[in-house]
Amino acid sequence: MTAATLLVELLTEELPPKALPRLGETFATKIAEGLKARGLAPADAPFRTFASPRRLAVTVAQVASEAAAKEVTEKLMPVSVALDAEGKPTPALLKKMAAKGIPADSVDTTLASFERRMDGKAEALFHTATVAGARLADVLAGIVQDAVKALPIPKVMRWGDGDATFVRPVHKLTLLHGADVVPGRVLDLDSGRTTRGHRFMSRGEIDIASADAYEPTLLAEGKVIPSFAERRADIERQLLAEAARQGALLDEYADLLDEVAALVEHPTVYVGEFEAEFLAVPQECLILTMRANQKYFPLFDGAGKLLNRFLIVSNMRVADPSNIIAGNARVVRPRLSDARFFFEQDKKQKLEARLPRLAPVVYHNKLGSQLERVERLEALAGAIAAQLHGDVTAAKRAARLAKADLVTDMVGEFPELQGIMGRYYALADGEGEVVADAIQAHYQPRFAGDALPAGNVAAAVALADKLDALVGFFGIGMVPTGDKDPFALRRAALGVLRILIEAPLPLELPRLIDTAAAGFKPGLLGAEGFAAQLQDFMFERLKNLLRETGRDGAVIDAVLALKPARIDLVPAKLAAVEAFRALPEAEALAAANKRIVNILKKAEGTPGEPDLALLQEDAEKALFHQVVEVAPLVRSHVANEDYTDALCALAGLRAAVDRFFEDVMVMAEEPLTRANRIALLAQLAGLMNQVADLSRLSA
Repeated sequence: MTAATLLVELLTEELPPKALPRLGETFATKIAEGLKARGLAPADAPFRTFASPRRLAVTVAQVASEAAAKEVTEKLMPVSVALDAEGKPTPALLKKMAAKGIPADSVDTTLASFERRMDGKAEALFHTATVAGARLADVLAGIVQDAVKALPIPKVMRWGDGDATFVRPVHKLTLLHGADVVPGRVLDLDSGRTTRGHRFMSRGEIDIASADAYEPTLLAEGKVIPSFAERRADIERQLLAEAARQGALLDEYADLLDEVAALVEHPTVYVGEFEAEFLAVPQECLILTMRANQKYFPLFDGAGKLLNRFLIVSNMRVADPSNIIAGNARVVRPRLSDARFFFEQDKKQKLEARLPRLAPVVYHNKLGSQLERVERLEALAGAIAAQLHGDVTAAKRAARLAKADLVTDMVGEFPELQGIMGRYYALADGEGEVVADAIQAHYQPRFAGDALPAGNVAAAVALADKLDALVGFFGIGMVPTGDKDPFALRRAALGVLRILIEAPLPLELPRLIDTAAAGFKPGLLGAEGFAAQLQDFMFERLKNLLRETGRDGAVIDAVLALKPARIDLVPAKLAAVEAFRALPEAEALAAANKRIVNILKKAEGTPGEPDLALLQEDAEKALFHQVVEVAPLVRSHVANEDYTDALCALAGLRAAVDRFFEDVMVMAEEPLTRANRIALLAQLAGLMNQVADLSRLSA
């Protein structure tokens, strides 16, 4: 049972770069789990993941050649079935033993391997046997095959004459336990100790002396950095160092760094250059061309302006890189020329003139064309801007032109630039900066943490764009379900909520939904109750959004239970409830409120106003007078949005409320008395729950 490091490697054709990190992690984790599950490695045995363009590998420390034997106890059958009246084995027991390979001559209930004990209500016969541990040579191939099957691969392929399938052709299988090859066959390949290094810089096939020698051997002889994490870190170090030498900055590069690390095995960074005349093209076009198509890292000056230099991550380290640099410059030049051509051609036609071309572009077969949507956006953005006392004309103009860049050549080539190019073309057409900025910003926020549209005009257009989508798709019954959200409605809802809260904007959500719905043709939105459904959907998104900020769940539930129309006031209400909750009176008032809510649920009809003349007990009279006294103060604070003061004012009611429930029978037999007391509680509940449903704070 010798323990040593185990190496498993699959040598493949080039693997999908964006999937490589996940493939490597899954492959390594599943193999380590398989070994530990069979007792071949300790539960805390460390393992290392290796993933490069042409290999998936893992080394697991402290792997035994054979797992330790262990005792296994299993129930055979009830004693009443296993043994006859004389304590002899029945045919049923003998048959069971034969099926399990237990020698028949070992049947003796006094032997240590058999045990009689209670199992539920009946006595049962149990057998204990020593089971040999798994042998690495017997199970390793199966563990590797299971790991291969567990990989997140949407499509597989076949190669050669075999039946093996994988995401890419596999050429070699290495299984080493210490210095020994573990026999096995996976994906029609027999195991060995031979692998290959870099396609061009390696000396050829490489024998791995031992599992521990895998990484240093590949690096020294194969010119491969097999660890994805170390390769990524090496690329980043080189990028930052070269950018510093150039006196430049890199901007955001994490996603591209991950992808490039999955494309090279021996990275080296070089500096490329293009003609400065291309800088006349909007830099977003050039950046996208270099990053998306060529996997280059653009360089910027201190002000964030693009320079005519870029960094290349090459898979070759050579003494004279001039050919590599020249080749990359030669490849990128036509791409930049295309971008310049698209930009110049697009500017020849104004955005306004492009609007008719949106008519045949289908937005959704039930919701009409993009041109019909533009008409809705124009009206809705104007209405929202009016509510904000903003520039209605600018908002309507921006909304009218917001989708025109969808039919430009540049956006046709690079859809990621929609909105961005709209801004450039609007400025070229002579539109005002407010309109141009709103065209670009109306897609924001595009993702969590993205910037919000700045200013009322941009916010109005952004809200219109998202609300039109939400109302439209909910109105035709296209509601997100589970993990399916093909129209990105969750993102749209979060965008609306973030704009309303963070801007903040004093707009009422129900009114926004109704205004958006009014823009659709009569009868088009046929889903029953869609407006209420949409509002519930948005409050659920808001609840999740607030929980991500670390807010207490009970506080969030208390505030959102009232479905506040003004989303911008939610943070202030949350803060007020948190402050109220810290008061010594809070717990008792929350519990009383919960009791009141339950009483009101059971009451028949709608409670009216309490009548002082019908109050009998001193406790109910005292509560009535205190409610009358506190009510104007609470309402004044709520009207002034002083929610903390409003809730703190309620603290003075605790003694009267406690006394009321101690001394007064609410559900009195006399109908008028009972109805009057219920009316008093309804008035109290209305006063207490103006900011939040305080009953939600009660455990």
